[in-house]
Amino acid sequence: MIPPEPAVSLPTPVFEQVSIIDLIRYGGSRFNEAGLTFGHSYDNALDEATQLVLHALHLPHDLSPVYGASRVTGAEQAKVLELFQRRIDERIPAAYLTGEAWFAGLSFKSDARALVPRSPIAELITSGFEPWLGGREVERALDLCTGSGCIAIATAHYHPNWQVDGADINDDALALAAENKERLQATNVTLRKSDLFQGLQGEVYDLIVTNPPYVTHAETDALPREYSHEPELGLRAGDDGLDLALKILRDAPAHLSAQGLLICEVGEAEQALVALLPELPMAWVEFKVGQMGIFVVERSDLVEHHEKIKALADAR
Repeated sequence: MIPPEPAVSLPTPVFEQVSIIDLIRYGGSRFNEAGLTFGHSYDNALDEATQLVLHALHLPHDLSPVYGASRVTGAEQAKVLELFQRRIDERIPAAYLTGEAWFAGLSFKSDARALVPRSPIAELITSGFEPWLGGREVERALDLCTGSGCIAIATAHYHPNWQVDGADINDDALALAAENKERLQATNVTLRKSDLFQGLQGEVYDLIVTNPPYVTHAETDALPREYSHEPELGLRAGDDGLDLALKILRDAPAHLSAQGLLICEVGEAEQALVALLPELPMAWVEFKVGQMGIFVVERSDLVEHHEKIKALADAR
């Protein structure tokens, strides 16, 4: 267990009059000084400080910069500093402190019942999953290991004619997903409890998208404290990070239509997967920021290589 860092009290800023931008700059400096880890929706101190300041002041996350010079009251400053203090002392991700995370341009409720939404799959969703779908028709889609429901609900939002299922094994995560479904009025989403495909017998989809746990035992044990606030069930996936991904590859063909497509995120476990299945034609997606450990594979290729995939998955 990682021992907590000693609490470090933030000194009160010495500004006589404090602006929004003053607080953001101050928070960014203190976060960097404290050595915080960023990776839960935001990747740097200033962005996290910005969101905490705007949340404390009840202002929109995309507030125009012209308001940066606006002064804040003493009471408002105290609320901001309290959030900064918790972020430093408790190492709680900013999204859990604000209760909100943005994903694919949508606002999701975020708390410790599920991982903070942050998958690069958001970029695929907003691009209509092209060019990977190649114009093929989709009637039903599945988000396996849905967690907060962000992938299922965002997919349904951008594709209102699709029927989208979101499946997860965890009741707490499904409860959060249900709240997000209501929050975003995603009437074409159905949430289902299932241990991978076990609760989905007989269900067939044209597209399966999944962001399963893929962090190795060693990596999980070494993660910074920020990740300790997230459910370990959503992270840990064996010695090579592929315990769940291999089972998904094994069982997906039974739940994909003839021209069906599987999109799966495995993150840093990409190299291990390629080493195990070098003959499986997996197309690794290039995002705006580069390759992010997400592959696309056709049902027909999964069927062709099913025997080896099954042997690898069954050995887990």
